[in-house]
Amino acid sequence: MIQQIYPAPIHSYRYELNKDMHVAAAHYIDDERAGRCQRVHGHTYFINLTIVGDALDETGFLVNFSKLKQAVHGRFDHRLLNEDTLFETAPPSTEKMAETIYKVVQEQLDTCPNRPLCIQVYVRETPTSYVVYRPKEHARG
Repeated sequence: MIQQIYPAPIHSYRYELNKDMHVAAAHYIDDERAGRCQRVHGHTYFINLTIVGDALDETGFLVNFSKLKQAVHGRFDHRLLNEDTLFETAPPSTEKMAETIYKVVQEQLDTCPNRPLCIQVYVRETPTSYVVYRPKEHARG
């Protein structure tokens, strides 16, 4: 994977973990205002997750990299995103893709005893277009 520079979120946590991955997926935006994107087409999305926390788990990890990859790659790779139940209420634009990835990842992180947080999801759709999603607040249940 090509080394990329991502926007750096400001935080006061002791640890920051970043995980890069890519997902090959197709989608369409079912709206005439979407122009050519109204037709089914695919992308190789490049994704970066920023995870933070103050405590490590019993293995010395903030979170295991492979669990992050499985949560995202395992769900979205080689799929038609429009068929995923997570996109029933909104089309899978890059913005919604970033927000949805955040929700999937944070749901998994909430099960970790050391309670890490996802504070940024970066999704590059094309070499010249990307979206950064940052949640406004981190609610703890």
